Amino acid sequence: MKYTGPKNRLARREGMDLGLKTPGSKSHTRLLKKLTVPPGQHGVQRRKKISEHASQLREKQKLRTMFGINETQMKKYFKTASQKKGNTAFYLAQFLEKRLDNAVYRLGYAPTRAAARQLVNHGHVTINNKRMNVPSYLVKVDDLITLNEKTAKIPYIEQSVSNKDNTVPQWFDRKALTGKLLSEPDFDLINRQIRLRLVVEFYSR
Repeated sequence: MKYTGPKNRLARREGMDLGLKTPGSKSHTRLLKKLTVPPGQHGVQRRKKISEHASQLREKQKLRTMFGINETQMKKYFKTASQKKGNTAFYLAQFLEKRLDNAVYRLGYAPTRAAARQLVNHGHVTINNKRMNVPSYLVKVDDLITLNEKTAKIPYIEQSVSNKDNTVPQWFDRKALTGKLLSEPDFDLINRQIRLRLVVEFYSR
């Protein structure tokens, strides 16, 4: 069942900013102030040491929440990644990074992945000049990702696009409202926040 409660609650449970709120917003500011305090009336109490399985579960949940995907999708990505020769965590991260909604977010065209997913769902994004409304579409090397000019004039989108603090990953090239995937993504950006090894161990049981 899809979670529909406060997003800040999810971030506080994991003790980290999962990119669910627009940077600079009041809600994001409140989150940063309470990030180290778990949700609930007993949040400030000392927590018991969690088991290895629980640690694996938490990392898996963090990854799912961060990218806004369900369990079925995650299992599918893991299954495909595990069938490839090499580092399963690396391939799992690649699949997530190449999702169209994530690509739109990484290019700085939306402040959050959820906002990027909404743009894709509503047909505001094209792939190689063809409208694409499937957030899970996996972008290929040399694909051109373009944001509709009218969409770029929406205040919160315009603010995101013009935000000079946005850093575009090295595997993307961005020129105005068009971005291009130059090479296969690395997994460093995800691995800095999520212990992907534990996610692989969880699904490998």
